Amino acid sequence: MIQKIKYLIATALLLGGAVVVPASGAQAQDALPSNADAASIIGRYQLGSGDQIRVTVYGEEDLSGEFEIDGSGTIGMPLIGAVIIGGQNLSTAQKQIAGQLADGFLINPRVSIEVLNYRPFYILGEVKSPGSYPYVSGMTVLNAIALASGFTYRASENKIEVTRRVDGEEQKVRIKLTAAVLPGDILRVPERLF
Repeated sequence: MIQKIKYLIATALLLGGAVVVPASGAQAQDALPSNADAASIIGRYQLGSGDQIRVTVYGEEDLSGEFEIDGSGTIGMPLIGAVIIGGQNLSTAQKQIAGQLADGFLINPRVSIEVLNYRPFYILGEVKSPGSYPYVSGMTVLNAIALASGFTYRASENKIEVTRRVDGEEQKVRIKLTAAVLPGDILRVPERLF
């Protein structure tokens, strides 16, 4: 239960909303805010496998370029080699790359990172076209279900769960149709009993 409460608080803070902790035995349906600010969410976005980024080292075009973060959270940069940035926000990743470039290569490097394409989200279960879909900023669960061609007739529309990686751990929580979807989320629409 403590782990679930930690996740609910972290998720609510990530989405810029109020924290609603369910009572013992209650469902976590209201844990995610329904009107999340997309800019706020992406501002605290953690880079991960599948994200495509552009790294700009000012005044050094040979060191700048577009990279895809691999499964281990690593990109291969000219001059400094492998840099692990998976799980970091943009600001921390920029500082890490600048620090590695400053370690014997450049004097006072200035680095900027821009996300070109976010990793996809996934929707499984009782939707007409389950699979992976490209993330679009500001997307809600209802938008995601529409991309997957809607619910099947067997879908339990009020018991949708999201699996999301928070602080290196995968967590599950039940969400509303108006909740925000983040890159890498796995949405599961269960089958209703009757």
